[in-house]
Amino acid sequence: MDAMTSMDAIGVLAAMTAVARRTALVLGASGGVGGAVARALRDAGWTVRALKRGLGAESEHRDGLHWLRGDALDAQDVRRAAEGCSVIVHAVNPPGYRRWSELVLPMLDNTIAAAKARGATVVLPGTVYNFGPDAMPHPAEDAPQHPVTRKGAIRVEMERRLQEGAERGDFRAIILRAGDFFGPGAANSWFSQGLVTPGRPVTRIQQPGTDGVGHQWAYLPDVAMAMAALVERCDTLPAFARFHFAGHWDADGRQMAEAIARVVRKRTGAQPKTTRFPWWAVRLAQPVVPLFRELAEMRYLWREPLRMGEARLAAVLSRDGGVPHTPLDLAIERTLESLGCLPTTPSKAGTAPAPTAAGSPTLNRSSAAAGARSAHLA
Repeated sequence: MDAMTSMDAIGVLAAMTAVARRTALVLGASGGVGGAVARALRDAGWTVRALKRGLGAESEHRDGLHWLRGDALDAQDVRRAAEGCSVIVHAVNPPGYRRWSELVLPMLDNTIAAAKARGATVVLPGTVYNFGPDAMPHPAEDAPQHPVTRKGAIRVEMERRLQEGAERGDFRAIILRAGDFFGPGAANSWFSQGLVTPGRPVTRIQQPGTDGVGHQWAYLPDVAMAMAALVERCDTLPAFARFHFAGHWDADGRQMAEAIARVVRKRTGAQPKTTRFPWWAVRLAQPVVPLFRELAEMRYLWREPLRMGEARLAAVLSRDGGVPHTPLDLAIERTLESLGCLPTTPSKAGTAPAPTAAGSPTLNRSSAAAGARSAHLA
C-alpha cells in the first residue's frame, strides 16, 4: 500500500509539473495583442490565465481562459497570478493609456519580478520604435537602437531590462518585433483608425504614407501564432532571444490602400476613394494636444522605409510549418469584417450599398490617440 501511495504521489507530482510547464499568464489579454496571443496559446493546448482590472468576481472562466481579478501595476497581483506559470506574456498598458511614460516601466518591473520568482519566460511583443534613421532601411534583430521618440526610448529600456535579467540567469525572454498591426482585435491601430472608419462602409481610404515609401504591416493573428510557436520552443532558444516578423510589405506606400479598395470592390461593387491623411492638422494641433505631438513624432516611419527581415524567425519555425502568413486580401477582408466595414454576407458585384458622403480627410482625437499609441502596445 505504501508503495502504491508513493507511486500515486509521484504520478500526481508529474502531472502537476506538466500542467505548470504549459500554463501561461497573459497580461493585457483584454487588448488586441494580448488577446490574440492568449487565444493562440489556448488553441495550442495551453492553460491560459488572464489578469484583468475590475473583474466582477475573483476569477471566472470565459472563452477558454481563466480570468483573474488583478492589476498589472500591483506587484503582488502579478506574482500571485504567475504562480505555477512557465510563461508570462507582457502585452499590457496603463489604464486608458494615461501616464504611459510613467507607468510602463514599473509594470514591466512587476512582470520581471514575477518571472524571476517563478523561473518563467517573459514574452514581449516588440515594436519598430526602437530604431532611429541610422538603422534604416533594413535593421537586423541586433542592430543599434538609437530612437528619436520618447516612446522609442522607453521601448529600448524595456528590452534592456529584459536582456540584463535574462543574461544574468534570472529568467528567459523572447521578443518578437513587428510592423503596424491590423486584423480582428487590433482596434487601436493605423488601419482601423487612420485608413478606414470602423462601423461604416468603406467609401474613403486615407493614406498616411508618402508615395514610393514602403511600409511594414503585420496581420495580428499571424503574429500571435508565431509568438505561440516561439513559446513552444522556448527551451531551445537562447536565454534572451529577439526576432523580427516580416508580415506584409507595402513596397510603394500605396499597396495597402489599393488592396483595401480591391477587397471592398469585390465584396460590394463599390469603388472607395483614396485621399491623403491630414498631417497638416496634426502639425497645427500638436502644440496644444499632447496626443498629436506623439503622432507627429512617429511620422518618420511613414517618410522613410523600414523593413525587417525574418530569416532568424523562419529558421527557428522551419520545423513547425514555417512563419504564419495569411494572404493580404484575405487578411484585409477578415479585418474589415471585424470592424463592421463590410456586409456580413458578400453582396453581388454592382449592387453596392447606398454611399455615404465621403467629405474631406478627417482627423479627431480618437484617431490621433489610436495612431499615437498604436496596436503595437494594445
